[in-house]
Amino acid sequence: MSSRPLDPAYRRVSVEEFLDMDFRGAKAELDDGIIYMMSGGSEAHARVAANLIIAFGSRLRGSGCRPYGSDFATRTGPASIRFPDVSVYCRPLEPGDTTKQLLGDPQVVVEVLSPSTSSLDQVTKLSEYRGLAGVREIVFVDTVRERVRIVRRTGDENWSDDWLPAGADMVLPSLGLALPHDEIFAED
Repeated sequence: MSSRPLDPAYRRVSVEEFLDMDFRGAKAELDDGIIYMMSGGSEAHARVAANLIIAFGSRLRGSGCRPYGSDFATRTGPASIRFPDVSVYCRPLEPGDTTKQLLGDPQVVVEVLSPSTSSLDQVTKLSEYRGLAGVREIVFVDTVRERVRIVRRTGDENWSDDWLPAGADMVLPSLGLALPHDEIFAED
């Protein structure tokens, strides 16, 4: 996204400035110091993201890992902030952490794909998430085809990248859990 020419009247902002801004309920991301406004998602997008947060939350309770929704920021570069649909952080919270807007690297990142953002998510954001040392798995969920893609760290610089077979459960070894396909895409 940051390859577009920048209007000379517009200046890049820092991560700190961005996190202090009040967007009055609107969603925005920071890409190399440039603010990009985001539109809302579809019903299917919101439903699948909620299904995932509920499933992760119930399975991870007491483990030291916690899922967060798209209101929680992930810093993906010196001047970039993303808001994954779901992120899972696995580290003990220290006193005062509950008011922080950034907690370091998530262990698992999930992006629920939308037709308008699928390319951005699977190319630009994928590259950014792979650059985070703590990320073990990056998951893309296609609500139209009800398919799941898992990009998994297999070594310091090595990754596997697989679309799961149709109907397959999502297995995340870094969290020691599996989420049934039907639970991810449940409509009730």
